[in-house]
Amino acid sequence: MPNQQYALAMARYNLWQNENLLAATDSISAEERARDRGAFFGSIQKTFSHILWADMAWLSRFAGTTPPSGGIPDSTTLADDWDDFRKERQRMDERLLQWAHETSPEWFEGDLTWFSGAIGRDITKPKKMLVLQIFNHQTHHRGQIHAMLTAAGIKPGDTDIPFMPEHYLNL
Repeated sequence: MPNQQYALAMARYNLWQNENLLAATDSISAEERARDRGAFFGSIQKTFSHILWADMAWLSRFAGTTPPSGGIPDSTTLADDWDDFRKERQRMDERLLQWAHETSPEWFEGDLTWFSGAIGRDITKPKKMLVLQIFNHQTHHRGQIHAMLTAAGIKPGDTDIPFMPEHYLNL
């Protein structure tokens, strides 16, 4: 189950993969980023936005940071200005990495209770499960972005953890 070392490894991977997919996405036009491609959230841009929104929501629960405004239906509007989105994505990736570094091993024990707007009630789950959730959720939706980019003729870089460049391992 997740511990601090897992969180660090996945925060590093998250940073690497967001840089990878953002660089690939920079090669297409704003119209292509916003085009509905039939994915769950429609477009590349909206899917990126949803990932950022969810990361903000989970980090607010884990570390008391500011939660995103709105609920899941509003989660696709954070990337309307691409340059601003890229900066906010980078800040979030740095905050996730900082959280992973600073969180004590003891934090991963026990449960976390939060109010879920999606189901309208409090939920209590093991923290270890929720750490799995944040990183699994990112990977799931980045896979959708990768597929949309590939279908658009763009080839993102490697995504396999063993091929993560060495400098990310030391962050």
